[in-house]
Amino acid sequence: MINLDKVKTYSLKSRKNKVTYAAFAKAPAKGARFSAFYDSLPDMLKAKDLRAIVDAIVRARRKDKAVILMMGAHVIKCGLNPVVIELIRKKVVTCLCLNGAGAIHDFEIALQAKTSEDVASSLKDGSFGMARDTADFINSAVKEGVCEGLGFGYAVAARISSSGLRHKDKSILYQAYKRLIPVYVHVAIGTDIIHQHPSFDASSAAEGSVRDFYALAEHARRLHKGGVVLNFGSAVVLPEVFLKALNLCRNLGNKVHDFTAANFDMVYHYRPAQNVVTRPVMNGGSGYYIVGHHEIMLPLLAQAVIEKL
Repeated sequence: MINLDKVKTYSLKSRKNKVTYAAFAKAPAKGARFSAFYDSLPDMLKAKDLRAIVDAIVRARRKDKAVILMMGAHVIKCGLNPVVIELIRKKVVTCLCLNGAGAIHDFEIALQAKTSEDVASSLKDGSFGMARDTADFINSAVKEGVCEGLGFGYAVAARISSSGLRHKDKSILYQAYKRLIPVYVHVAIGTDIIHQHPSFDASSAAEGSVRDFYALAEHARRLHKGGVVLNFGSAVVLPEVFLKALNLCRNLGNKVHDFTAANFDMVYHYRPAQNVVTRPVMNGGSGYYIVGHHEIMLPLLAQAVIEKL
């Protein structure tokens, strides 16, 4: 039998504790300003990580380092164009990366202030993604833009800018184009609705997209010693693109270390955890992964950054 009389104990006062009341949240106050709410968050776990990301972004912009915002198309479908556009206006981000669907949804917002069809319904009769307005506009913009030496993102942004689209002020691509902030579009052939149309030219899409890939590799140099890369909601394509762009940049002799990488998504995904948060900063830097819905987390992050700039 175990004899508990021989158990060794110690005084609680001598014990190290990981949680202290000084780090606890402050009680909510009616009518409090955002800054008071933000400061009231507990100084631990993901709230502490969020503060670290915000501070890194603020430091990066004050030092003229890169803040790369990568976003899956769902960010647009969550209604966050106004938030992203404000980050563009405030010069918080130095470049944006979208997948092909991001460009599609952004164009449709510029055209009609509406997007996102009912896939389950339209898939039944084969009409899913067959709206010719979207395909013809983007496919022709990319084909002509590539002939003029442009990348995919710039080609679509320039076409939105020169077209009389009623709602183009609501477009991320347009607002970035106006302010000379690059938007790179990284396409995976076969994943986008516009690839089903006769107007689609695969060689132009591939050429435009690879130009954006090379441009991102060049932009990655500015991450060194203080930059920030953020990924909102791209589970595969953009994390893979970023990893290769970073590797290419380093392979060409550039030092790209000591930066902050953060991934925000609704669930935990392996690839962003490895290719955004972990592997890129193994030689120096910090990586964070925050789980939460985009329509909550991106406005929260943006407001916190804007308050501190």
